[in-house]
Amino acid sequence: MQTVETLNEGLKRAYTLTITAKDIDARVDAEVKRVAPQVRMPGFRPGKVPANLVRKMHGEALAADALNNSIQEGIQTLIAEKKLRPAMAPSVELDGEYKPGGDAAVKVALEVLPDVPAPSIDGLALERLTVPADDAAVDAQLNQLASQQKRFEDAPKTRKAAEGDLVVMDFVGTVDGVAFDGGTGTDMSIEIGSGRLIPGFEEQLKGVKVGEERTVKVTFPADYGVDTLSGKDAEFAVKVTAVRVGGETKVDDEFAKSLGLESLEQLRGLIKGQIEQELNGLTRTYMKRKLLDQLAANHDFDVPPSMVEAEFNQIWQQLVHEAGHEADKDAALAELEVEKDDYRAIAVRRVRLGLLLSEIGQANGVTVSDQEMNRLIAQAAQQYNPSDRERFVQYIRQEPMAAAQLRAPLFEDKVVDFLFGKAEITDREVTREELEAAIESEDGAVPHVHGPGCGHDHDHDEKPAAKKAAPAKKAPAKKAAAKAEPEAETVTEEAPKKKAPAKKKAEPAEAALAADADQPAAAPKKKAPTKKKTEA
Repeated sequence: MQTVETLNEGLKRAYTLTITAKDIDARVDAEVKRVAPQVRMPGFRPGKVPANLVRKMHGEALAADALNNSIQEGIQTLIAEKKLRPAMAPSVELDGEYKPGGDAAVKVALEVLPDVPAPSIDGLALERLTVPADDAAVDAQLNQLASQQKRFEDAPKTRKAAEGDLVVMDFVGTVDGVAFDGGTGTDMSIEIGSGRLIPGFEEQLKGVKVGEERTVKVTFPADYGVDTLSGKDAEFAVKVTAVRVGGETKVDDEFAKSLGLESLEQLRGLIKGQIEQELNGLTRTYMKRKLLDQLAANHDFDVPPSMVEAEFNQIWQQLVHEAGHEADKDAALAELEVEKDDYRAIAVRRVRLGLLLSEIGQANGVTVSDQEMNRLIAQAAQQYNPSDRERFVQYIRQEPMAAAQLRAPLFEDKVVDFLFGKAEITDREVTREELEAAIESEDGAVPHVHGPGCGHDHDHDEKPAAKKAAPAKKAPAKKAAAKAEPEAETVTEEAPKKKAPAKKKAEPAEAALAADADQPAAAPKKKAPTKKKTEA
């Protein structure tokens, strides 16, 4: 194989590889010998088909495989000999038309990772804002849990439904007088005031009695997840089959036992542990943000444009998707266009910080062990249907880039923990509101009790979720690709989001009424992945 460098500019490299016909033919001969014993042909005993007939039958396919294998080996040899560190998988294409029996010229283009200056990690100083999980927070969670476990009993038939009552109803929904898919249901229960249904629906149920029929008129929100219903006026013919009133749930040992626990004390302990875990997560988010800010301020170097473009495209696609759900989509998209350069700068920052953290980790012996990687793969595989899990595992094992992508968040967390250990940390106790305000504020400072902070969004807060591992779909035909290195990953930064309340899985009829429907009610073909929340 002959190699000619055609470009060496900044981080960009390009080469032309010439794979000789002799090399390709030798590979085909070797493959013919390997497969010949397995070939069956009328008139020949098994394993006795002449090699020339095997080549005649399968020569074209074998030659294509031989060329592909030669290209892959050639690129790996190129990377090793030139000591290249590809930022992304190289671009590979034939230079001209390949004619069987002749040499093959292949153009390889790639961007390499920059030489990251020796990271400056001395003198790091961080403030750790802590919030105690006090009894008041535990009591609030207990009361919320008790309200969710409210028991309802049938009310007298003469009772008019009021706020907090449970109404059981049959309904038929129509738009322009025509019933629509998912708009019909029976025995659906809804607590008035829960906010689960389309705005205005629950309000119109106030005052209904058992056996009463009522027409409820609503307008589906403009950003409703079902395109055929969004913005449309609809009528629901409702028949009330029951009205139930909720009784107060007493928070005591019996309540704890109804949840499968031994005592109220044990329940309080579990709730306190959950609150502490959540507060510790907020504390870490704040500290990590301040750490990344210090690193970003102290380091500046060129980053591969291809990595920046890939990161920007991911950010932009998510932002456009979110803008598409706004009431005024055009205005939201126009606002994004104005801030496009800012988001590109965010992509540059992410990539630079990712390379920097990787350099720090490698220089200080931070690694993700095989055992940890196996655990990551097993956890990620649970996101898919059982029939797809093995294929997902094989995909991760065979695709270095996918494996690196799955490994990256844990590697980054371990590097951050290492840097926390190097930093001088001072502790300060604050309230939860102060900690959340510090995370939301531009400079990360805790606002004074008597004077709120600036309130501007920090660039971290504007960042959408970091990328996830590729889904376990059928793996494409293998392309020549460089072995991925941890350096090729970008940093994960994201503003903490309030935990959404768990949603009951809606029946088809209920989904058509749901206030926050994102899509028509339909069973997914594969299990939806559970997203791991990344930290800033």
